[in-house]
Amino acid sequence: MPDPLTTHGELDEALTLAVDAARAYLAGLDERPLHDGDPDRAAARLRTPLPEDGDGAPAALRALVEDGLDGSVASAGPRCFHFVTGGVTPAALAADWLASTLDQNTAAWVESPLGAELERLALDWLTDLFRLPGDWGGVLTTGATMANFVGLAAARTWWGDRHGVDVAEQGLAGLPPVPVLTSGHLHSSAAKALGMLGIGRANVHRLACDAVGTLDSDALVRALAALDGAPAILVANAGEVNAGHFDPIAEMADLAERHGSWLHVDGAFGLFARTAPAAAAHAEGIERAQSVISDGHKWLNVPYDCGFAFVRDRSLLPRVFGATAAYLPPVDFERPNFAYLGPEGSRRARSLAVWATLRAYGRNGVRAMVERHLALAQRIADRVDQAPDLERLADVPLNIVCFRYRPPNIGEDALDDLNASLGEAVLADGRVFVGTTLYGGRVAFRPAIVNWRTREQDVDLLVDVIRELGARLNPA
Repeated sequence: MPDPLTTHGELDEALTLAVDAARAYLAGLDERPLHDGDPDRAAARLRTPLPEDGDGAPAALRALVEDGLDGSVASAGPRCFHFVTGGVTPAALAADWLASTLDQNTAAWVESPLGAELERLALDWLTDLFRLPGDWGGVLTTGATMANFVGLAAARTWWGDRHGVDVAEQGLAGLPPVPVLTSGHLHSSAAKALGMLGIGRANVHRLACDAVGTLDSDALVRALAALDGAPAILVANAGEVNAGHFDPIAEMADLAERHGSWLHVDGAFGLFARTAPAAAAHAEGIERAQSVISDGHKWLNVPYDCGFAFVRDRSLLPRVFGATAAYLPPVDFERPNFAYLGPEGSRRARSLAVWATLRAYGRNGVRAMVERHLALAQRIADRVDQAPDLERLADVPLNIVCFRYRPPNIGEDALDDLNASLGEAVLADGRVFVGTTLYGGRVAFRPAIVNWRTREQDVDLLVDVIRELGARLNPA
């Protein structure tokens, strides 16, 4: 196969192959098994030596479709309840295809006025959707990990200022440890960001009053008082991943204001509670934080990967990320150069999918989807409560239901092993995709509903499969 420059004629055939494969895949997605049960088989078919002479784009794509798709998980479908995994709406999918077609680098306005303006507009719309102040700074990221990194990097710069040090320039050496105060619900993405920032996971004080991680408010008051006015970073969790619970955000905002602390809110999916009246009370007080983050590839249902970070004092972002060079444009808020507002210098045009989603479905469409998912979570909870062999372990404030299989003939000491084995059996079965967790030290299921495709029959199947396979493992 010659130099790609000479293969323009392959483009139409390659695009037709991709479109036909996508249409066929999506047409059967609602009923497609979550996996084929043997992911290694697809990998083995694709694992070949690097060819000396390529096969050309059509042949490569045919191999990917014919040999590779069986190795994927149907995570975009309606029966994927594992982790917190959204799907891709028609508007988002088509806009993402256009993003690849245009191949824009949205690092600087001059490189992609379209990408920069759509990112600015999408962030404006998101702050409106989430009822955040309109003058905050923001940036799109790859997901919650880097969004937490952005918000906590701004917090670190603010903390350094309180000690008279510009940490982006001078580093943390010689400064006291950065105190980070949170509940037991701190997500691994925030802990990862704190490690990358040099704040250190050992400096995180998880103040929990029970085995599931509920914030010990009295301990937080004591910890702040013990700092005697020294600055601290508080991390509040809007929707934790095991049961969807919220830290008392308004109470934490009160304490942050009283003690001069920074409040960062991790709302990777829970921020969307602010779009639905039935759940909004859980997320009150978020607008009083100094930084807030969320994911786009969860409840907004845009393609992987996408997240967003919002910071009250937007001037902090270019201080952290505004490393310039002679050939680069200057920091400019009027014609934004988003490479100076976040960690990546080379940036995919994620704004196209976010903008298209919000333009296509609007505030009411997002609210309707969230409210439908809240109702589906309650449907699971009701079925669990009615089943003699299932036990719900937590209330359901949002979109996650935490429960376990508990037949009447099994003692407490054997339940963890039974549910762990059942979790493996459910994944191997392939009709639904859901994993297990530890909740209060007990092995449990924790289906999360954020996919726009999910219907009542999908959540009913989830409960039926768990009970069916549980009975097979425990025939007595």
